[in-house]
Amino acid sequence: MNGQKRVAAIHDISGIGKCSLTAAIPVISAAGIETAVMPTAVLSTHTGNISNFTYRDLTDDLIPFFSHWKSLGVKFDGIYSGFLGSTEQVDIVCRFIDEFKSDNTVVIVDPAMADGGKMYTTFDDSFAREMTSLCRKADIIVPNLTEAAFLLGEKYVEPPYTKEYIDCITRRLLSLGPSMVVLTGVSFDHDKIGCAVCCKNSDEVFYRFSEKYPGIYYGTGDLFASALTGAFLKGKTIYESAEIALEFTCAAIKRTHDAGTDTRLGVCFEQGLGNYIKCLEGNHELR
Repeated sequence: MNGQKRVAAIHDISGIGKCSLTAAIPVISAAGIETAVMPTAVLSTHTGNISNFTYRDLTDDLIPFFSHWKSLGVKFDGIYSGFLGSTEQVDIVCRFIDEFKSDNTVVIVDPAMADGGKMYTTFDDSFAREMTSLCRKADIIVPNLTEAAFLLGEKYVEPPYTKEYIDCITRRLLSLGPSMVVLTGVSFDHDKIGCAVCCKNSDEVFYRFSEKYPGIYYGTGDLFASALTGAFLKGKTIYESAEIALEFTCAAIKRTHDAGTDTRLGVCFEQGLGNYIKCLEGNHELR
């Protein structure tokens, strides 16, 4: 029997909101993969459209944290980073990758720093430049369209998009260094939203779409990237992984929309974990 795979998940943890580590831990664990966590900050809630949240920065703990792991001889099959609170944290994660990446380690970077055409309030263009250096170390990057624009140093374009534009963006993102790009928030019309996948060893861009629901659904980028990470490390291709992640995420959005719950508090993904597991085993369709 092969040993259980292990992923280092480097994200913040928000007590309410179903994002970052509170999405990564259950989803990646559902794939049968151990999720070792290195929290970058602790918040009472996520920061999207919620005020008066508490925030404790954990930058000073990160190097002692991974130095202890190193002393234990811990190995990782995957390194998965998400929201990082400062350029110093980006530098530390780059060092973490240098210390722990082996020939068999997959590095997945979700460059969580912007959405809706704007950089998050705590970041500026210098942070985007630092994030570009982290993306160079990745095997897979999972930006949304806003993050892609900042990574490439260009103006954000509002949807809907053309296939020619998205093809160009994905290939330019590949030129930053990763082997695979999964671009989210892709929309060619107002009724569908999905993702585009581009790989260095292929001339084609793979597209998948699902129904678009009105409103803003917080934490779905983290949910998508976590489901993608679990599927890829489970042995699915990047194309299969993106399709599974999209369907899992959109099913959670539909469940939340139908329930009429407060979308600031996250989407209802938990009920879909059983279907996600069955889909990874290849005998079930997500819905």
